[in-house]
Amino acid sequence: MTLQVACQACDAVHRSDTRLWRCGCGAALDVGFQGAIDVDAIGRRPPGMWRYREALPIGADAHVVSFNEGFTPVVRMQFDGKPLSVKQENLFPTGSFKDRGASVLISRALELGVEKVVEDSSGNAGAAVAAYAAKAGIECEIYVPESTSPGKLAQIRLYGANLIRVPGSREDTARAAMEAAESHFYASHVWNPFFFQGTKTYAFEIWEQLDFSAPDTLIVPTGHGTMLIGAFLGFRDLLENGLIARLPRMIAVQAAGCAPLYRMWRDQSANLAPVDSSGTIAEGIAIAEPTRASQILDIVHETGGRIVAVTDAEIERALLDICKQGLYAEPTSATAVAAFRKIPTERDECIVAPLTGHGLKSTEKLLKLTEGQE
Repeated sequence: MTLQVACQACDAVHRSDTRLWRCGCGAALDVGFQGAIDVDAIGRRPPGMWRYREALPIGADAHVVSFNEGFTPVVRMQFDGKPLSVKQENLFPTGSFKDRGASVLISRALELGVEKVVEDSSGNAGAAVAAYAAKAGIECEIYVPESTSPGKLAQIRLYGANLIRVPGSREDTARAAMEAAESHFYASHVWNPFFFQGTKTYAFEIWEQLDFSAPDTLIVPTGHGTMLIGAFLGFRDLLENGLIARLPRMIAVQAAGCAPLYRMWRDQSANLAPVDSSGTIAEGIAIAEPTRASQILDIVHETGGRIVAVTDAEIERALLDICKQGLYAEPTSATAVAAFRKIPTERDECIVAPLTGHGLKSTEKLLKLTEGQE
């Protein structure tokens, strides 16, 4: 297996066994890794994200940290008479798609002999990292905003992680974790590039579940871009292996109450404008300062996509409609359905969107929402 860890900005190449989470110049890192995808081998393996073993940058099988996760179902739903294929990422072991990234990232930490990891999160990524660190026997410290949902806080604590609640914004939480990362391995779902090597399996599964073809369009809730970037990497791997003819159009969805990426796209600006990250029910994507903003914009442009902003009223309506069709998701998931209702689509267009997290993670918010329906 040949891989490189390279800087997005200055093109510096770091040792493959580096524990760096960002370049010395301050920019984000990427993993340079040509993953192989053997269709025959995949078909002989059990369902799960590690069936794509040769496409994941972990050396020895002994270092793989897994709960046999992945291969979440794709179901066809209808919204306003239009069909949408929904992938149930809310059915992962910790209740969100972040398990994809955590599985690969904690496997990487185990491979490097790491004894303690730190992470910051609005909840779901923290829970995922805590769970996989527990399985790997690695000490874990999770920083969360003080406003994080109680259900997510309980989940992180019960995995045995040291939970640190930080007053202030999501960005204040990130800064506190970065200080801790000066002396410990930063298992960041934003900065550490190995996390995206896990979330790219979302694309592989969609390809396989759609009879080995790419959808026309992906709609992805986007804060830091964990799923959007991962999906792009996965479909790019498929393209480079000659398994698909083109990349799907990628549509990033932001909550109108915290939409810095949407503003950049709308204004055709290369710079982030200051926004308040506290004004939306969709806490999972309430990110005022996305670390990989430029990378996200590049992906949207390269795939012929767009960025859509949806209001909390639109999110709540979509969430209620999802639940009335028998699926239970947290509010962030519903942003994709809200966006689906707003974008122009072609007849027979294949569109896929995820339910990114389980509704049980946001019980308090959902209870308040039901009060208005009685």
